[in-house]
Amino acid sequence: MSAPKDLLVVGVGTMGRPYLEAAARLGLRVRAVEAAAGWESRPVDLAESFYRVDGHEEEDWTAAVARAVADRVPDGLVSFAEPHVLAGALAQERLGLPGPSLHAAVISRNKALQRAVFAAHGVPQPEHLLVPDVAEARSWMQERLPVVVKPLTRAGSEGVELVRTAEEAAEIVARRTGEGKVLVEEAVQGPEFSWEALVRDGEVLFENVTAKETTPPPYFVELTHRCAHRFEDDELASQVQALTRGVLNAIGMRTGLVHLEFKVGRNGPALMEIAVRTPGDYLPDAVGLAYGFDLYEAVIRLALGLPVDELIRTEPVSWPATHFPTAAPGTITAISGAEEILAHPSVVRVRLRKKPGDTVLPLTSSSRRMGHVLVDAPSPTEREDALKHVRETLNITTEQH
Repeated sequence: MSAPKDLLVVGVGTMGRPYLEAAARLGLRVRAVEAAAGWESRPVDLAESFYRVDGHEEEDWTAAVARAVADRVPDGLVSFAEPHVLAGALAQERLGLPGPSLHAAVISRNKALQRAVFAAHGVPQPEHLLVPDVAEARSWMQERLPVVVKPLTRAGSEGVELVRTAEEAAEIVARRTGEGKVLVEEAVQGPEFSWEALVRDGEVLFENVTAKETTPPPYFVELTHRCAHRFEDDELASQVQALTRGVLNAIGMRTGLVHLEFKVGRNGPALMEIAVRTPGDYLPDAVGLAYGFDLYEAVIRLALGLPVDELIRTEPVSWPATHFPTAAPGTITAISGAEEILAHPSVVRVRLRKKPGDTVLPLTSSSRRMGHVLVDAPSPTEREDALKHVRETLNITTEQH
């Protein structure tokens, strides 16, 4: 009888815990690298050892992964969130383990590098300008309004702003001068989508399109994700397929989970950005429900070089969504309707991070959202009915400061 394979998971927290649970079902030996912020709540029953990361930088995660690899070389490695990608890819590249490729990891961590590489490969994307300081983009912005200003490495819509007028351009220059390098790009007007895919040796084994609702400009914080989206226009569907394959080729994607975001504007689909890690917002949970298989387990199997084809399904069996409730800024005085929502047959779970007495800040990034509701319905129509029920039933009352 062969020894169980050894898996190293980089980053756990709350949304990464399903990786450890899937590994336990597979009978793997598991070790994990975890941040100090989640150290006290780490699931010690799901891993034989943890390596603590006290800093927040990629260098801190890289050092912890290096310690773990020095203790014992794993058979596979899964990097969870954005700060973990480069640390994981360095180890995968050095050890010859399945992974996205070091090139793909580096490109995915920097929006300006993405724009440069995709331009060279003819991937449709917005017109853009990289500047060492936003003040140097003032004239460029004013000639192309509306534009979007983006930091190079942050996630969750943090620091992403729409600039619509000359007055707004002057204000953002005054406010964000000294921030450092930023990317300024044409604002593509149109609906937003994401594409989640499992890739093995450059081949797409599974793909899903998620339709998105966001807050109004200028911050575009995501509020609702609907998985298993289908484009009724065949030409548009073909354009999206060409876009996604072009991106994979441009970054040199090998093996793992890919999450890219695009908008459909007047000239067709245009790439916003790509990540070679687990998407946030509990999307893997929703995607797994949509297609009837455990996406976390599939990622682990790919990382270990185990068979995955029999696990994966490519046609949807249900229509899930993740929804993020909102409230006016202020102090929460009351929350009602959560139990009624949970009793709905299409609601899987309700998780609120805020309670009465807590403060609701203006919604400028996903980190300020209040929690989420996961819906899973037997048809698109019933999904819309469930989402309507959630919006109408959950009431979060605030008092302005």
